[in-house]
Amino acid sequence: MANLIDDFADKIQDQDLVMFYFAGHGFQYKEQNYLLPVDADEKIKREADIKFDSVNAQKTLESLSSQTSYVTIFILDCCREYLFDDTTPGGTLLQFACAPGSLAADGGGQDRNGLYTKHLLKQIAIPNKHIDLIFSSVGAEVYKESNGKQMPYRVSSIMIDDNIYLNLIDADSKRSSSPPSKRPPTSEMLLTTNDKQNPQPTLPKPSYSVNIPANAKWAQNGVTIAGGSGYGGATNQLNWPHGLFVDDDQTVVIADNLNHRIMQWKNGDTTNGQVVAGGNGEGNGLHQLNRPTDVLIDKETDNLIICEGSRVVRWSRRSGTTQGEILMDNIACWGLAMDEQRHLYVSDNVKDEVRRYQMGEKNGTLVAGGNGRGDGLNQLNVPKYLFVDRQQSVYVSDDNNHRVMKWNKGAKEGTVVAGGQGEGNALTQLYYPQGIFVDTLGTLYIADSFNNRVMRWTQGDKKQGTVVVGGNGYGAGANQFNYPWGLSFDRHGNLYVVDEINNRVQRFSIE
Repeated sequence: MANLIDDFADKIQDQDLVMFYFAGHGFQYKEQNYLLPVDADEKIKREADIKFDSVNAQKTLESLSSQTSYVTIFILDCCREYLFDDTTPGGTLLQFACAPGSLAADGGGQDRNGLYTKHLLKQIAIPNKHIDLIFSSVGAEVYKESNGKQMPYRVSSIMIDDNIYLNLIDADSKRSSSPPSKRPPTSEMLLTTNDKQNPQPTLPKPSYSVNIPANAKWAQNGVTIAGGSGYGGATNQLNWPHGLFVDDDQTVVIADNLNHRIMQWKNGDTTNGQVVAGGNGEGNGLHQLNRPTDVLIDKETDNLIICEGSRVVRWSRRSGTTQGEILMDNIACWGLAMDEQRHLYVSDNVKDEVRRYQMGEKNGTLVAGGNGRGDGLNQLNVPKYLFVDRQQSVYVSDDNNHRVMKWNKGAKEGTVVAGGQGEGNALTQLYYPQGIFVDTLGTLYIADSFNNRVMRWTQGDKKQGTVVVGGNGYGAGANQFNYPWGLSFDRHGNLYVVDEINNRVQRFSIE
């Protein structure tokens, strides 16, 4: 097998797309990882046999990725009794069929191939699907069919804008003329745990965490990517937009509050958006919305979850959908979040509390506030927007207390992580905070609405934050806001801000 791999590596030419796929066994010996063909089980009797009957996985990857190829895709469909070095060279995607310490299901019954390979073959047959989306879909399907027992994992330095496709119908219109940039690799695993030897199953996270450098800066002039044509009900307009959600492909969905609808703008569609829920006037009918304040995408079901009126409703994203279904009623909801187990978190700004719900559950579990309105550490005062991290800690923009609170899972009271010094425009203060986001470093980003700025608080720094964008007075300039409201990031670290009174969404590119 080693000779075949060497011959394969020698044939790689400049700008080739290289894919290496292995299905068999994986094992570790002396901190090195080896690939073993399925028919070689009985051949490994002593240390010397390893050299002749197996292949060193790391050295194979290094050999292939050191060539002048356009991109290298390295797929291992084998059990992982070991940990693999989670670094890859630029332009490389490393895909495992399962997480460390877990098993990859073999084929059974009518299935000739293993579980992972079965779904991989289905996905690569889909034309014009980006490589990153292919592996995301394969991972979700494998996890679902295995009932959470098999969790694919990948490390990649390939992004959406690298234009990598496996089944491309029109190659000239898609493929980039330059190789993928040498980005640090990012990893994606359908699990969340600090113990890699004993991973716990979860589902793909709908509001993903983003890797943002601690010293990152953004362009100070934003670009309007939705709305910006004055207030109104046309498809190129918004009317007091509130919350937003940014999907993996940079599609933006927006709670268009006074138009009683959810608008969607796909990346590049800067003129007209699409009504994807509501838009039939204010009301409580299943085909209507009533001043929606927040929205998210449930990626497993491809549904919109919407907070509006006194309800939480669900609308399918499939074309032709004309009405939604009620998940919760008689709740003064404002903000929404979803964790990796698809628990739904909802803020109630009348009861001044946040509850966590399993899908279909009516009562939920109290996770923040619920002790009356006030400024105590166990209280909230009109909670607005939410963010939930991988440890199920809940961040809440505590609007009338001019602070952001963090409630660890199971805690009886929260901690102030930003603001809490009364309303004002000092760097120690917030003034009616709205949308919030937390990156993988624990850095907190806040839409400081009445100060017309976006603030950043680094983890552990409770004294003061820094201004990321805005802070130039209210106005309609490219470096200004008129009440920033919803806030989010895309997977590249670009910042998206709902500029409420200017009826637009601004994108600030990371530098």
